[in-house]
Amino acid sequence: MNSRTAVLFRLALALSFALPVATFAACEAQSAASTTALVELYTSEGCSSCPPADQRLSHLDQVLGPTAAAIPLALHVGYWDYIGWHDPYAKDAFAERQRWLVKLNHQRTVYTPHFFVAGNELALSDEALGAEVKRVNARPAEAEIRVKARVDGSDVLVVNADATARARPTPVALYLAVTESGLSSKVTRGENEGATLAHNHVVRAWVGPIRLEGGSVRVQREITLAPQWKLAQLDVVAFVEDQTTGVVLQAVNAGRCARS
Repeated sequence: MNSRTAVLFRLALALSFALPVATFAACEAQSAASTTALVELYTSEGCSSCPPADQRLSHLDQVLGPTAAAIPLALHVGYWDYIGWHDPYAKDAFAERQRWLVKLNHQRTVYTPHFFVAGNELALSDEALGAEVKRVNARPAEAEIRVKARVDGSDVLVVNADATARARPTPVALYLAVTESGLSSKVTRGENEGATLAHNHVVRAWVGPIRLEGGSVRVQREITLAPQWKLAQLDVVAFVEDQTTGVVLQAVNAGRCARS
């Protein structure tokens, strides 16, 4: 190695220690003995009445208080895109799920913002949200979930999940979701034109339903991480749901699998 090469090598080595480097850690969670409430918000950046609901979901801990056990999911739908703004977080699967939950709740109208707690449709008020989460938390869990996730390399999230459920006459399925927080959009058209919208708990990846056979299931899924996703803001959620009633039997959040 000549002197010039040696100098460049030492400089590169010094920079590698000086620059902040993302480190990745496995995260793992086991569901509780009581039922954790899954709070689903169906929302859209093309809906002028959605930002307050988005903020309510973003600050769910403050809305519900320290004793509540709830996991938020923001599921963006695209059926308002025709107004003029294309929601970058919307997926057709979320609109399909919303229609399915509406039907199971014996309702007819699909709209945004639209809250469901453990599969049950909810009115748009903090009081109703708090009361329903409290009611769900009071139930002994009818399912048990263990979920573990790790980042493999820099672009694959490997999720392992085990789920069991009490014997039921109806089919039960496991779902996995990867959410991202700390998002924002500058809206240039549609009902929210000119607004900068902030989002947390936005569902980026969705896996399921995965049927429990004989009351249990064990799965591994590899989820490709898009370059624009912020690894330090990703959470991994798993839940078990009755496929006939839509009732969520249990949910768990494995937390964030990357830290800076």
